[in-house]
Amino acid sequence: MGGIDVFCVFPEAVEATLRVGVVGRAIEKGLVGFRAFDLRGFSKNGRIDDVPFGGGAGMVVRVDVVARAFEEVYGVGSAREVRESRRVILTEPGGRLLDQGYAADLAAGLAGGGGFTVVCGRYGGVDERVREHLATETVSLGSFVLSGGEIVAAALADAVVRLLDGVLGNAESLVGESFSGESVLGPPVYTRPAKWDGAAAPDVLLSGDHARIGAWREEQARLRASRMGT
Repeated sequence: MGGIDVFCVFPEAVEATLRVGVVGRAIEKGLVGFRAFDLRGFSKNGRIDDVPFGGGAGMVVRVDVVARAFEEVYGVGSAREVRESRRVILTEPGGRLLDQGYAADLAAGLAGGGGFTVVCGRYGGVDERVREHLATETVSLGSFVLSGGEIVAAALADAVVRLLDGVLGNAESLVGESFSGESVLGPPVYTRPAKWDGAAAPDVLLSGDHARIGAWREEQARLRASRMGT
């Protein structure tokens, strides 16, 4: 039961992001398992939402639809059993913020043969019983509202998969990149042309002096980190 599974309303939105680039190639090569499921396929009438008890605006994703999806996909007698063998992540505004440490934690689980499932919130929210009885944790991209959790699921999966061995052509790309350590941001980068419209790349980068270049990059990374959030 390893790999990444996503349950949502628009699986094509997640697929469109993850089936390209280095992550897409990793999936094609079998370096990581990935599946996306349309929750509407597990509803008896194609509807996965209903009006909220007590009234209010918006529709709510039904817990029984999510549960049926789990039972059919994982072949369990009760949807509650799924979180005993894999992490089940619900996307919601009040979830923990997605950061590099969390992505690394999930990547370590995948590398060890584990897997995780993402349930994407949509409409006016998801029945709280999904969080209480089916999920192991919740995640958010930040203090803003999206139309659905598919964007969160795609961002999470991308951040995790690129950390797996063999995904990036050069594993050294992970060293010193943004968020590779606490309060770390990567330095500014430049390439050809050295001069463009009156703006030139820093001379130190063209000097060939690797010690000076390394020192400059470290200093610039620290400056960027100090300005983080401003």
